[in-house]
Amino acid sequence: MTVAIPQGLDRKEAEIYSKLDPKRIPRHIALIMDGNGRWAKKRHMPRVAGHRAGVAAVRSTVETAARIGVPALTLYAFSAENWKRRPRTETGFLMALLRRYLKQELPTLQQNNIRLEYIGRKHELPTEVQERMGWARDATAENTGMVLTLALNYGARTELVDAFNDIVHAAAGNGGIGHLKIDEELIKQHLYTRNLPDPDLVVRTSGEMRLSNFLLWQLAYAEIYVTETLWPDFRGRHLLEAIAEYQQRERRYGGLLETETNN
Repeated sequence: MTVAIPQGLDRKEAEIYSKLDPKRIPRHIALIMDGNGRWAKKRHMPRVAGHRAGVAAVRSTVETAARIGVPALTLYAFSAENWKRRPRTETGFLMALLRRYLKQELPTLQQNNIRLEYIGRKHELPTEVQERMGWARDATAENTGMVLTLALNYGARTELVDAFNDIVHAAAGNGGIGHLKIDEELIKQHLYTRNLPDPDLVVRTSGEMRLSNFLLWQLAYAEIYVTETLWPDFRGRHLLEAIAEYQQRERRYGGLLETETNN
């Protein structure tokens, strides 16, 4: 059976896609973009050069994901810990880069019918950044294709703290906490990602084997794919390679395969 190749893929992307099962494309892919600093260091350039180069990787990855019909893509763009672990000059550059990205890439988002969303403690970001974020989100609100979520000032532990605080606050305004019953479904309804399915696949660049406080609740049963490629060198073909590896795996969700239950 010949697989129809989506429009817009380059030769290498089309070659990889032709071997995929279009019916088994992950519903939600989470991506930890790592390696900007090492990319710049290898080239004897400042760290900010790596961040700047990473924009091309974002563009290629986002466009490819949208073209092949990935319903949701979430990018770990700026962690809550970055404020403490990065020099102020670097965090300031990242905020300015984010503002430029949202303006420059809006035509690309529109052309690919992508809807933009955010997760994280957005209210703690600089006012001018929040305004640009709201402008870009509103501009794409009517798009019906892939949902692109940027995790900004995000941390999985702070997400859980915020979720539990929301639950208690809601209960206090609705008869008190004496009758409050907390279960997994209730927690899920109060997470930042309540309108998204849990990721099927999480991709991390630069070879690091950790989740770095990213979507810890949501990634409970996600398949993990790690590539040595540094983020600025990552492109759509690398995403397709991750999906190809994903499709070779048997997902168990904590259970056994049918062949194993018969042994």
